[in-house]
Amino acid sequence: MENEININSLIYPLFIIKGEKKKEPINSMPGIFRMSSDILLKEIEELKALGINRVLLFGIPDKKDDDATEAYKDNNIISEAVKLIKSNFPNMNVMTDVCLCAYTSHGHCGIIDNQKIDNKKTLLTLSKIALSHACAGADYVAPSAMADNQVAAIREELNHNGYQDTKIMGYSAKFASSFYGPFRDAADSAPKFGDRRAYQLDYRDKESALKKVQDDINEKADIVMVKPALSYLDIIKEVKDKFNYPLAAYNVSGEYSMVKLGVQEGFFNERKIVTEIMTGIKRAGADMIITYHAKDLADWSKNEK
Repeated sequence: MENEININSLIYPLFIIKGEKKKEPINSMPGIFRMSSDILLKEIEELKALGINRVLLFGIPDKKDDDATEAYKDNNIISEAVKLIKSNFPNMNVMTDVCLCAYTSHGHCGIIDNQKIDNKKTLLTLSKIALSHACAGADYVAPSAMADNQVAAIREELNHNGYQDTKIMGYSAKFASSFYGPFRDAADSAPKFGDRRAYQLDYRDKESALKKVQDDINEKADIVMVKPALSYLDIIKEVKDKFNYPLAAYNVSGEYSMVKLGVQEGFFNERKIVTEIMTGIKRAGADMIITYHAKDLADWSKNEK
């Protein structure tokens, strides 16, 4: 069927921490864990067996500072994870989140000057992070800071250093949403002052979302994205209809957790409601879906065969 979910189109997010033999449950996201690199390899092996071939990595450092230096230093947490995955599973498609919020002591997505984002310094830092991930072997880098011209700055840095083949997935239409709460718990990335409405999109503003998508296409992003998914199905559809460009939708932490908690309370049949949600996102026009439900979807699909 036209809107049937293809497991190969799913992208599974993973949270990486320092250490060994660590697998920490995230209380606000049932079934999702922070894991050290040795556990990560076991997870990747399980994903491959399920037919999931794309992952999106988020790093959670053990130290933070105002300049997010842990995000781009030599042997940073994500670069090490990418190297490990690629040396053991070279055909796994590895995408890496490129942002500052989990690495900064203030929890914002950019470098702060006088309690405001300094866009120039932020672009320099994002470019350093992306280059470190590309050097490690990432297939895609995914800038999510919503800094102006972030895709162009990263593309220039990658090309200048010989990484023309490393692709970019832009968090193009990323809205300032209440659905991110569990993720901020998982990544310890809640802002310590203010909020992110100064640089993430107003959820009422469709035209700015379309402009951001056009900007990312002009700056040579290989994939554009709408985030979150469920309250923005109209944006997904309009982006696909208007641009007909490779499009990812992020079924975010709050959307996931609402379903999981509803299932725990006996309100929903999990398989039916997850399949319905994914079909809706696919029908709206998403080519790829980033979702914490990916393993369940793959398991259900495998057991049907």
